[in-house]
Amino acid sequence: MPPPDELTAALRSADLRVTRPRVAVLDAVHQNPHADTDHVLTQVRAELPTVSRQAVYDILAAFTAAGIIRRIQPAGTIARYEARVGDNHHHAVCRVCGEITDIDCATGEAPCLDGPLPDAFTVDEAEVIYWGTCASCSGLADNRLPKEDPAPAQPERIRK
Repeated sequence: MPPPDELTAALRSADLRVTRPRVAVLDAVHQNPHADTDHVLTQVRAELPTVSRQAVYDILAAFTAAGIIRRIQPAGTIARYEARVGDNHHHAVCRVCGEITDIDCATGEAPCLDGPLPDAFTVDEAEVIYWGTCASCSGLADNRLPKEDPAPAQPERIRK
């Protein structure tokens, strides 16, 4: 996790005003990859108890727009935030526990997937999400799923 001076430098380089709530939110995202807004809020309030939920939402939106964090939202889940930006990595999501793991670009460099596209269509990003069962849950997966439905249900919330 970056020291405070690197966090403030990141804000300044994105032309964002440096405030204690902004530094705290950016620090929370760095400390907790793939954290949802509630988790970020909890982390920030441990340091700054009076920060409002709306302030955290606004800060996360500003950081996402500025490109200093990335918002991800695998299908059927809530939005998550990560500080790993500048590459076009993908994610693996465990259907049992909901853990999200970063996966380096599938082939080559960003956007790292080429396919037959319409003329004059330029790809700037490819988003790939691998769904399956993580190593920790692989022994539990068969016991948690209904026997009559071989397709696992999507997790309601992703924990990490």
